[in-house]
Amino acid sequence: MSDLPGSTADLLPLLTRAERLLARRVGGVLADESLSIEAWRVLCLLADGLGHPMTEIAAAASLPPGTLTKLVDQLVDRNLVFRRVDAIDRRRIRAYLTARGRREHERLAARIHADLADLATPDDPALATLATLLTNLTTRLTPTPTPTPTPA
Repeated sequence: MSDLPGSTADLLPLLTRAERLLARRVGGVLADESLSIEAWRVLCLLADGLGHPMTEIAAAASLPPGTLTKLVDQLVDRNLVFRRVDAIDRRRIRAYLTARGRREHERLAARIHADLADLATPDDPALATLATLLTNLTTRLTPTPTPTPTPA
């Protein structure tokens, strides 16, 4: 196989390698802050301010629930994240960034963006192609809800 993909299927090993190399580079920035890539993924998800259930965070961060719980415990200990019982479904726990967590996320995001600035420009065609691929995969792989038949 060449370095240039001949089909979309050829992209899997290339994307996997790119993700690993990018994670290693971002991990270098995060190591200075004693944070892991997984912790960064959690902070990025929670940065939207909406609060997320632990099951959703586990899926987004690709972590098993037990591992996520330990990771969130560490983030709580560092005063970056807090947990609350869901107001609608009291059986669920939602996680949020603390004010300190928001500041740290913003500061680290700026450091990571600066560190990665030499990789591509915002109008880079490769990034545009990747964004299009992600959009296509998301829309085509997300199951569409089946309508419930109405009684006659």
